[in-house]
This record gives sequence, C-alpha cells and structure tokens, in this order.
Amino acid sequence: MNIILFGPPGCGKGTQSQALVTERGWVQLSTGDMLRAAKAAGTELGRRVAAVMDAGNLVSDEIVIELIEERLPEAEAAGGAIFDGFPRTVAQAEALDAALAKRGTQVDRVVRLLVNEDELVERMEKRAADQGRADDNIDAFKVRLKAYKDQTAPLIPFYEGQGKLREVPGMGSIDDVAAGISAALDIK
Repeated sequence: MNIILFGPPGCGKGTQSQALVTERGWVQLSTGDMLRAAKAAGTELGRRVAAVMDAGNLVSDEIVIELIEERLPEAEAAGGAIFDGFPRTVAQAEALDAALAKRGTQVDRVVRLLVNEDELVERMEKRAADQGRADDNIDAFKVRLKAYKDQTAPLIPFYEGQGKLREVPGMGSIDDVAAGISAALDIK
C-alpha cells in the first residue's frame, strides 16, 4: 500500500510516518529527511539544497522526484511507501502517479492531518529548540507555511477527485492521531 501523509509543515507527518513504519513495516519516504541528508553530505547537490533550505525555500521538483524514484524499489520490497512531504504540488502528484504507474502500482490513500496554525507555530518553535534545525526557525516556517497554502492545498481537490482523500484530526495526542490514521487506511 502506498500512502501520502498530507498537511502543513509541523503537523506531525514525520512522527506519524515513524509510527506506521513500526506498525506496518513500510518505508518512509520523507523528502525533508532525504534533503537534509543530501545537505549534510556536502556534495555539490547538497550545497545547492542547503542554500535553498536555509533560506526557507522549497527545493526543485526535479531534485525531489529523482530522490523519490531512487527509493521506490526499497518501498516495494517492504510492501508500501509512506510519502511524507511529497507531493507538494499537483505537478508533483501527477509525476508521482506516472512514476508509480510505470512500476505497476499507485497511491492508494491520502491522509490529510487537520491542524490549527497557531499550534503549528508553537510546534516549530519547540522543534527548532529541541533539534536545532536551521529550517525550523520561525521565519523559514512562515515561508514554508505560505508555500503550503499556495502550492500544496490544491492537492485536496486533486485527491478528492480520485476518491483517495481521508481527513484525520491532527491536534490530539500522538496515539489518538495514529488511531485515526489507521482507521482511515483501513476504510475501503
């Protein structure tokens, strides 16, 4: 099963992805993690990624799609993928659909985590303090939140039209949100 966890930055996609990895054995394809790894590697690509991320901007579709395609065989072997932070635009969603179709598979479910913007700001401030991530400063977060609203929110009708979208309240405890996600995944 291939799923997308969908929602604004800081909504808990990464935390919930990890829970699904543990529970179901699927592979988490976190674009944020993959991009941070590229940045940390210090390669030429990593330096370009670093400049973009440190400014709070989004990395190009071409780079992100290439990173995703490299990991698809691993996800297939594990029985599924959890797309976390990807796709973020309709063009990326179409590219993902095409990449999966070439492999004889598809996105099976899209779970949208519903959260409050004020709480997202608090989460970002806490995560920045706890993890020391440069991309979690409040200014960078506001740029990412605006990009989400402008570019990613149009995915809602895209996936509704495919009958794949399920919405789960994301403001509860980690366990409550995980239970909501599990229920949404098991609905036919």
